[in-house]
Amino acid sequence: MTPSSFPSQTIGWIAVAVGAVTFIGLVFLVLLFTVGQPFGSLNDACIAIAAILSGVLAWMLYPVQHTESPSLSLLALVAAFVGALVVTVGAALVISGAKGWFLAGLYMMTGNALIGLWLSALNYSGRPSFAWPHGLIVLGLIAGAVMVVGFLTIPGILNGIDAWDSAPWFVNVGQAGALGWMVLYPIWCVWLGRILLRT
Repeated sequence: MTPSSFPSQTIGWIAVAVGAVTFIGLVFLVLLFTVGQPFGSLNDACIAIAAILSGVLAWMLYPVQHTESPSLSLLALVAAFVGALVVTVGAALVISGAKGWFLAGLYMMTGNALIGLWLSALNYSGRPSFAWPHGLIVLGLIAGAVMVVGFLTIPGILNGIDAWDSAPWFVNVGQAGALGWMVLYPIWCVWLGRILLRT
């Protein structure tokens, strides 16, 4: 991996933070179903924080990705930034009570699908020369591909669908993208973080 303008340890800590915040959010999600509020709002806040940190991570890794793929890197960075914004809007909508959890969740799925595009582009462009384990790159590609499934939720946002039983089947299928950003992507982040913290 070519040097970034940021120290490897700093990038590593941001990557670990994305994974840690996401896993804390999963704990809050379990507590929501077993205890109730305010754990739902805390989960939504964690999702937004993880998305914002993902935007920061994309920005920090941009010099590395730009070296490997100049034409793709800027588009990927923009996708990560817009994705972080869309996720944050979704979290704000549900925390404030402006929208229900279902529609807000669709925003989060779509935003994380954009982050998945960045993740896929980063790992794809870095395959030839990044000094990352092959397994990390494969996991990044798989996680990104699963996250991109979240784009199927866009029609639900456009139609303002705010109930599970009112959504077309493909919108509900799009929610499978959560497997990518709630499980696979944070594992990738922690793995990457540990590698960078050792350098």
